[in-house]
Amino acid sequence: MLLMSQVTMEVSGLPLELWRLILAYLRLPDLGRCSLVCKAWYELILSLDSTRWRQLCLRCVECRHPNWPNQPDVEPRSWREAFKQHYLAAKTWTKNAQELESSNCFYLFRRRKDRRVLYVGPGCEFDNLGSALTSANIYDKIVLFPGIYEEQGEIILNVPVEIMGQGKLGDVALLVCVDQHCATTRLCNLVFMPVWFSPVMYKVSSGHVQFDNCNFENGQLQIHAPGTCQVKFCTFNQASISLHSVALCVLENCEFVGSEIASVTVEGHPSSDRNWAYKHLMGLARSSSALSATQDSAPLNPSNQETFGHLPIRNPRTCEVVIGESQSNFIPASKSPRACEKDFKKENAMNSELCPARDGQRTAHDADSNDSDHSSSSENESEDQFLFKFSHQLPSLAKSLLCRPQTNGLTNLQKGLELKTLQQELQRDSEAQSLACSLQGCLIRKCLFRDGKGGVFVCSQGRAKMEGNVFRDLVYAVRCVQNSKIIMLKNDIYHCKASGIFLRLEAGGLIADNNIYSNSEAGVDIRKGANPFILCNKIHSGLRSGIVVLGNGKGIIRSNQIYGNKEAGIYILYNGNPIVSGNHIFQGLAAGIAVNENGRGQITENVIRENHWGGADIRRGGDPVLRSNLICFGYSDGVVVGEQGKGLIEGNTIYGNKGCGMWIMSSSLPHITSNQIAHNNIYGVAVFCQKDDANDYLINQGNNENFNDEGEAFSWENELESEDDHLSSRRPISVALIESNSINHNGAAGLYVKSNEALNVMANVIHANQESGLAVLQSTQLTRIANNSISCNHLGGILVEAECRVELRGNGIYDNGGPGVSSKGEGAILENDIIGNRGCGLQLLQAANMKITKNRIHSSRDYGIVMLDQVRGQVQENTIFQGRTRKTILQQVSRLEDCLVQNNKLLAFRKSDIPWKLENPPARPQIEDTRSISTAHNSQKVATVTTRIGTRVEGSCPSSRSIFCTLL
Repeated sequence: MLLMSQVTMEVSGLPLELWRLILAYLRLPDLGRCSLVCKAWYELILSLDSTRWRQLCLRCVECRHPNWPNQPDVEPRSWREAFKQHYLAAKTWTKNAQELESSNCFYLFRRRKDRRVLYVGPGCEFDNLGSALTSANIYDKIVLFPGIYEEQGEIILNVPVEIMGQGKLGDVALLVCVDQHCATTRLCNLVFMPVWFSPVMYKVSSGHVQFDNCNFENGQLQIHAPGTCQVKFCTFNQASISLHSVALCVLENCEFVGSEIASVTVEGHPSSDRNWAYKHLMGLARSSSALSATQDSAPLNPSNQETFGHLPIRNPRTCEVVIGESQSNFIPASKSPRACEKDFKKENAMNSELCPARDGQRTAHDADSNDSDHSSSSENESEDQFLFKFSHQLPSLAKSLLCRPQTNGLTNLQKGLELKTLQQELQRDSEAQSLACSLQGCLIRKCLFRDGKGGVFVCSQGRAKMEGNVFRDLVYAVRCVQNSKIIMLKNDIYHCKASGIFLRLEAGGLIADNNIYSNSEAGVDIRKGANPFILCNKIHSGLRSGIVVLGNGKGIIRSNQIYGNKEAGIYILYNGNPIVSGNHIFQGLAAGIAVNENGRGQITENVIRENHWGGADIRRGGDPVLRSNLICFGYSDGVVVGEQGKGLIEGNTIYGNKGCGMWIMSSSLPHITSNQIAHNNIYGVAVFCQKDDANDYLINQGNNENFNDEGEAFSWENELESEDDHLSSRRPISVALIESNSINHNGAAGLYVKSNEALNVMANVIHANQESGLAVLQSTQLTRIANNSISCNHLGGILVEAECRVELRGNGIYDNGGPGVSSKGEGAILENDIIGNRGCGLQLLQAANMKITKNRIHSSRDYGIVMLDQVRGQVQENTIFQGRTRKTILQQVSRLEDCLVQNNKLLAFRKSDIPWKLENPPARPQIEDTRSISTAHNSQKVATVTTRIGTRVEGSCPSSRSIFCTLL
């Protein structure tokens, strides 16, 4: 607001409001003269923006509302600036090739004394457009009075002229076929319709044409290089525009309705042969780029409505076993221990009950429950005065897997998984930044595409840039093929009958900061070698998947929000191989990420949460790298590896899922390493042998998507890249491998095995699970269990059922609530430390046939070894410590002739003995961690972000079928 003194000095003291009322009646030239008087008058003229400048802008027949057609109800930032742009657009077309070197100001404000105005219409000098063009000179203006003008032959436009319709838009209609050969032309306020002999209404081969406020009905515009065009405030009703190898064309504020083909077709690489208008269009395009016009919007995070607490990640007890000493040495003072007596039969019954499908009403265990609730009871026994200590240090691997992240690193670790803004993504990738700044071919800005077959089709190395457009109710929004490139920024794409964006045949480009939702097929469909950047988009509420990558498709998919889709958030199959990093994939009605039919991909540092099926689902030859992701709070399992699934699953945090942390079919071949698998409602890791219903899976997961459009054959196997190249960076495995994971605080067994294939379980920390640490209920092939730390589980350490084949070697089985090892199967138990368990140290039942050699065995209150029923095998060279209850070290009820017991060292309790120590060798497991991956870093990086997104998941699993995802 101007000070009153500033105005009264110039305008004799009239109130400011009165001056504004007077000035509202001035014409444009008078307003310009007043603004030149002085600074006070200039500011006064600018203050008329919402009154006089608005009137001038809306009354101009050459233009429409500045935000038409997408936001006609939204006021522009400045009506004066909008009117200025309309005015300049009416002048710049007169710049021609011969006058290229002169200044812009000269062309904008010069006066042509020889310019004529020719009138066409009933009672005028000319009856038709053709005769007026014959008489026109350079830069003449031809005004058409209301009526319909039909030309029976093609019009050749050799002279640069301006053709304008008189009256309202629609009053003047042209049925013409115009071929422009001159340097420049402007057409305004006209309706174009095709003549009977050609669907082409207007064609340009070399010059520049400018369309303002025109309608095009049922025909085509064609622009061929080196020709250019600028089209603004125009409507294409069942009409289209084709651009062939153009260097640059600009389409702004246009509406495309009801086209039976693509509304805009961009074909061919941009030509290096450029006309005079190229620099003008380039300056116009860069002056209002979408990257500089608006600020990046804050990422959507629906869960911000809740206040999140820290996840209950607890420090587990060390494995130093202290018997008979005060419990305050190893139990927090604030927690009192509970008595937990459970025998083998009860443990077996509970594990059997978990085998069928679990419903979602199972009460989750208390995440803050004390790890030591099942340890020594609080009763005052006479032996409490005596001390029996097994001195040893926690193995280095267990320390790295179970340690709590350092407090001073939480902030940085959380930021590592936060969504990045578009500007941050562009700064980290020079190629993406170069694409965002590039401008070639066609610029389409603030346009509306609706109710037709296609929006924009880019082919044969074409280039197109789309900013701030709306694509709705089409068959597809954008299709890019044949080495073409598209740049899409801040567009809305929704209600398409197929996928929103298609990329094929080595296509690429940048798709960033768009809102893609409610499409009938995938939001983005990538295949046949296409390799785009997909950054910072919202892809949601689709009737199929969010993003589909198949048929050797690639792509870099980063920092997107993918949520609420009916099928997988990202679906990778048929040798698709994208890089998926830093995305938030949540609240999907199926899997977060599905990798199927030989799909691959690098899937790293994503937050995958609250999905109704598996957070990640890998099947049928799917072979991804799944690394350092946070997979949490799912309504089913965290990670599903189905039939013939493969992949490296490394360094992920799998937390708080209502099903299992990981659900694996025994026919799969995954490598599962260095993951944190904790606080899941059922098993930490479950391995099953039954076949899932593959047909149901494909029907539900995306088999109906049009993966075979345009006659593409299902011959992906012929396009597969070398398997050697794919596996060159991995350690090859021939048996499913579960190694170096932390599996803790899960609602059932830490690791549950019911398999008919071989399995290797190596160097894991299995801790404080609600039932057994490791339960093997079926294992027709050998299951190797080596160098694991199995401690503080509420039931036994390891349970092996009848007819199972196992080999236990080098494990540390400490302080579990039941037997250390309970077996009815066959195999070998070699060089393990089985110490401090509440049940017997080692229990052999029924027809067990085990070779038990060189173990160190101790039970806090039961037998060291129990052999019952028809047990067979060998028990030799073991060291067996007597517990504090002074029960017999070895109980043998089986037939002696079938069981060889010899050369064992039995250490009975004596008050005068020095404390027992585990040495030579030190306490097991003994692990040399030679892997190149930093376990501690990976596990901490994804674990700490759960303090930020710890949404509480309530209610039961929405499916009435198996929570193990056998419905897939």
